[in-house]
Amino acid sequence: MVKLEYFSGVSLCAGADHSVCQSTVLIPACCTMRAKASDMHSKDCVRVAVRVRPFNKRERDAGSRCIVSMVSSSITIQDPRESQSRRIFCFDYAYWSHSSFTQDRGGLYVPEEPGGRYADQNSVFQDLGEGILENALQGYNATLLAYGQTGSGKSYSMVGYGPNKGLVPKLCDRLFQAIRENQDTRQCQVFFSMLEIYNEQVVDLLSRGSRTPGGLRVREEQQRGFYVEGLRTVPCDSAPQVEQLMEQGTRTRTTAATNMNANSSRSHMLIILQLKQIFSKESITKQSNINLVDLAGSERQRSSGSEADRLKEGTAINLSLTTLGNVISSLADVAVGKKVVHIPYRDSVLTKLLQSALGGNSRTVMIATLSPADICYEESLSTLRYAERAKRIQNRAVVNESPTERLVKELKAENTRLLQRLSRLGQEGRRANDETKELRQLLTHNELQIRAIQTLWEQHLQEALKDWEQQYANITQERRMMQMHPYILNINEDAQLSGVVKLFIQEGDWDIGLCDSSLRSISIKGLGIQERHAVFRNEQRRVTLTPVAGSKVIINGNAVFQTTELQHLDRLILGSNCTYLFIGYPSERGGDDWSRYDYDYFQSELAAAEGIHLGESSAGSSQTDPSLLAVFYDYIKLMPMVAEANQMSQELNKGVQFKLEIKNLALSDSKGHDLQKEIVVRVTSLGKKQVWMWSKAKFVNRKFLMEEAYQLHQVEKSGDNRVEGLSTAALPRDKDPFWDPVEPVLLGTAHLWLQSLAFRIPLEEQLEVLGSEGTEEAILQAQLVPCTSTGLPMGEDDILIDPSELLGRRLDFQLVLEQCCGLRWIREARNRGVQIGFRLFNCSQPLYSPAVWHNVNPLLDHRVHFAALHTSKCLLDYLQSSAVVLELWGLQEGCTDLISSLEGVRMTTEGIFIIEEAGPTDTALVDSGELSCSVRALQQDMEELKSVNASLRKENQSLREQLNAAKNGGESVRGRSVRPSCDAEFARALKVFYHCMTSVKGQVQRLRRHRPSEESDLLGLRLFVDEQSRLLRDFSEQLEQSVSTLKQDVAAIVRRKRERSGIWS
Repeated sequence: MVKLEYFSGVSLCAGADHSVCQSTVLIPACCTMRAKASDMHSKDCVRVAVRVRPFNKRERDAGSRCIVSMVSSSITIQDPRESQSRRIFCFDYAYWSHSSFTQDRGGLYVPEEPGGRYADQNSVFQDLGEGILENALQGYNATLLAYGQTGSGKSYSMVGYGPNKGLVPKLCDRLFQAIRENQDTRQCQVFFSMLEIYNEQVVDLLSRGSRTPGGLRVREEQQRGFYVEGLRTVPCDSAPQVEQLMEQGTRTRTTAATNMNANSSRSHMLIILQLKQIFSKESITKQSNINLVDLAGSERQRSSGSEADRLKEGTAINLSLTTLGNVISSLADVAVGKKVVHIPYRDSVLTKLLQSALGGNSRTVMIATLSPADICYEESLSTLRYAERAKRIQNRAVVNESPTERLVKELKAENTRLLQRLSRLGQEGRRANDETKELRQLLTHNELQIRAIQTLWEQHLQEALKDWEQQYANITQERRMMQMHPYILNINEDAQLSGVVKLFIQEGDWDIGLCDSSLRSISIKGLGIQERHAVFRNEQRRVTLTPVAGSKVIINGNAVFQTTELQHLDRLILGSNCTYLFIGYPSERGGDDWSRYDYDYFQSELAAAEGIHLGESSAGSSQTDPSLLAVFYDYIKLMPMVAEANQMSQELNKGVQFKLEIKNLALSDSKGHDLQKEIVVRVTSLGKKQVWMWSKAKFVNRKFLMEEAYQLHQVEKSGDNRVEGLSTAALPRDKDPFWDPVEPVLLGTAHLWLQSLAFRIPLEEQLEVLGSEGTEEAILQAQLVPCTSTGLPMGEDDILIDPSELLGRRLDFQLVLEQCCGLRWIREARNRGVQIGFRLFNCSQPLYSPAVWHNVNPLLDHRVHFAALHTSKCLLDYLQSSAVVLELWGLQEGCTDLISSLEGVRMTTEGIFIIEEAGPTDTALVDSGELSCSVRALQQDMEELKSVNASLRKENQSLREQLNAAKNGGESVRGRSVRPSCDAEFARALKVFYHCMTSVKGQVQRLRRHRPSEESDLLGLRLFVDEQSRLLRDFSEQLEQSVSTLKQDVAAIVRRKRERSGIWS
């Protein structure tokens, strides 16, 4: 059982040195921290605040609906799919920052009305920041955790933007204000550290040296707890100095993210402020650690069981956040009295460093940020559940004190006694030379100790001030350069990291790339960046960019290969994903606001160049279809990741290519309704022509594993063998993130409509098999053949005029798959095969045709007999409104054939598949909702039949009167013999009409797929409109002709019936 009392005095940086350089300061044993006995039994629950942000651009474009409401500290979230499903959560603080605000002249966001419900940055700081500061001044460790999905407002709440300062800068301002106010009663020392945890590696963001391979080590000592070895801590005496250090850390973070090809949204950032207060009168020193933690994005991967990856998804990139959740759950269980054997602090770097904040010696606050949009429901609900567990955690915070000043006084007193003794020995003469020498050594040692204690802070502060002055001079120089020269500005996925790096283009030619040996070179690093990538030329106030052969350069979404003149606010992408915004000469800038050119803007331009645009609703309104919008944003989010994966594959000689596709873009279900669209990644082994389809979740997981392999490769190239682990060359295939076992691939689908079976009319079709994005994969010849129970085809005399005649009767038919023609899958590689999969009505498992290999036009000759022993209205409705979806599956060399699973499938001894068995007893299986719907439908049918019956009775009465008036009875016999021949004529007319309507349906499908080319100019669009008009005209004529032919056939049949009967002659 873990004893929570053990963690008194644990701090993130207890073992970090307090100097600008990485040297170790030895502290006497009597100076170690101790806790007041009166504080040992105090318990503090983690205080939790929740903040709801405004809609962002993506959510506004989607027409999102707000599903979160707030009353006092209670938050209600509604399931957008079920309006009656609501969840209520209560927290210590709840902040409504979604609406009811305005921006004042200074750029501050404030409530629309005084006392309004909008919670601005000041409101959040007064509740959370002031409490953290007060705890720190009292000598307690204090921690603030920011949790939520990427883009939910964590960074805005923690750091802020522009004049709307967040918790961290406001806390620093108030801290130094409090120090100035209390400088008469205490001497205060503040140390600042900043680190990042990415992929279980600790990066010192203030380090001036090269990055340590594998990151800094996290060590543990009994007195200190867990600490980061070699972490740089910088003394500070003002808020501007802290702000400057934060900017320096952010710059390092931006550069590291580019160089390491890292995703900042998956990293944790920790800011540590150490406050040391020396009370001279009381001879007491209080030391507090203020830990400000911006956690990685908490996105939930929407992955079903079928998307499970063979490589474990809990990789190092997700380990810290996953372990943090486990720690919080375990501590919440402890708080409610459950017996917990183990709390997994040691399972990740983050939880080691946060051990004191969670269940230990700290007063902790968590702020959970969330989006109120319906499209973020799952992520927001997950965040609220996480926060609810966290608020049950109990910490044991104590005041951290040490008798440092007492030590100085004792040393001074001892020195006075030693001096007096030396004086006496001097008077006694040479008699005590040896003793005098020993006393002088002891005196010198004590004086050194006193000087070290008194001057350590001043020395370090002076060194830090020199460093700060140098940084300030660099910033001043940068601002001067901005007013003189054009430059390129970095754009990052994390808005807080955008605009940090500025690369100036002075007059003359400047090489940009990895090379930094030349005086006229601009050095950048990143995936796909060549030694000499491109050349900037600044001549006569005109800036041009010339790509070097073989390098990738994109300007405003389009790849360029020749010299191009740059215009102010042009967007540049160098290599795989190094994104920059070009800022022209000051005379060109005006009052432009470049903030709209964010990371999504760059990726949207790229997507547009590939033909992917925001879709519009079918109604033709300007509002974007929300389902298409979600797919679009997934697409632009994955685009840079795919580009990076391709570059890593190329550099690691994997021979694997990745390509984004939109699954189900042009496909529909058995009812003809559009299927839900999602992003998948098509993975192709270029050498063996093998293909895999990865889900978004699987690709994202693999991408992080690829990064690990790539970083290992980079270390090997640099000749650094200090990193343990397998080399990329020796990586076994089953652990290779670029490889997967081959498996069947869904190539496309075709729809064979079943309506003809309701009339027992045979159907023969040539079906177009369409891929996910509407490409033609093959032509499939298929038939539906109504037959007898022995499999013999039915004739024209068996055709039904009214499908309801099938009710309660047996229906047999055969699905015949004859041939597949023009298989694109096999044209690309002859060592492939195909199978057809399908399922009918209530079949739980799909059935598959035998595999055929190596043939572009294979003969399938596959026939399946189905039978409904007792045709119900449900089956009849299904036949009249649905199609059997025929799936074309691609097989690859080395993968197994798809096998029809007969588990739960009912079959006769003759091998006939039963799709519906007898019985009225089956109706008991229908749920009450479906039954009530069926009853209502039957009641409506009954009412209609009653009215039809009444009219038929009247007609029957008139027929009887006319028959009685007839001269002989032979005519009645002839009249009775008319029906069978008339029924056959009706059946033939219906068959012709049905085949015509099948052709009309095909025309509708062609109209749906007919779209203009993305590269079309005005002339091309005119040609498209003309072609669309022609197709519509053909469709209209075909439909009119079909209906007209049916009318004529029916009129002719009625006329012949009248002539034959002679009744109306």
